[in-house]
Amino acid sequence: MDVPYPILEHDPDEEAYIEPSKVNKPRDISEHCVLCFFRDIIEKVVREKQARIAVDNRWEDGPHPIYEIEHAQQRVALYHPGIGAPFAAGLLEEAIAFGCRKFMVCGGCGVLEQGIALGDLIVITSAVRDEGVSYHYLPPSREVDVDPIAIAALESVLQDQSIPYRLGKTWTTDAAYRETRSRIARRRREGCITVEMEAAALIAVAQHRGVVLGQTLYAGDDLSGETWDHRGWQRHEEVREKLFWLSVEACLRL
Repeated sequence: MDVPYPILEHDPDEEAYIEPSKVNKPRDISEHCVLCFFRDIIEKVVREKQARIAVDNRWEDGPHPIYEIEHAQQRVALYHPGIGAPFAAGLLEEAIAFGCRKFMVCGGCGVLEQGIALGDLIVITSAVRDEGVSYHYLPPSREVDVDPIAIAALESVLQDQSIPYRLGKTWTTDAAYRETRSRIARRRREGCITVEMEAAALIAVAQHRGVVLGQTLYAGDDLSGETWDHRGWQRHEEVREKLFWLSVEACLRL
């Protein structure tokens, strides 16, 4: 059936013209994988844990290696997923094709609700699909839900370590510089407490490929007031590193 907008033309064909599993051979790699948006933390972990390169992956802009470390006597893969939904989705597709099956994602976000302090942790339960990638993987809908198995694994780790957190809905957008006041207000009314650029796409890819994926965000800049407050959110290495290792623990519980 014809629809008025190309983004809503969902194609149920399971096989793509360039199918990831046919152009990327399986590797000797852990099924557990952490996607970490904090490049400084990845570099520190790679250095201190003497990580090996499991996949020497490259894109047009340069190298995007998938590393592997040992933690609690188990192998764990990790990589930086890029910035933005298309980039993150493409790298996730390749990680799945290489052999990873259980994923945790850690990153930062803007907050839409007053009272969410800098560094607070939010376990994502669903995402408003205000980006383009997810519509190529799932039929059109307003939101996409996170796998409850992944949410349970994250909650168990956070509760075991007595770390406070929030469960919440996020707003995934492709256009950081088009987050208008009216749209922020609308997303708040929908129940969104955070905004970022990748979650809906990553969740959609995971559902389409039949893998498990969860995501935790730490509260960064504040969009809940009359004016934007950056809050220097990218300088908090301790919070970012702690979130990475929490994600590793949760991933290994999947």
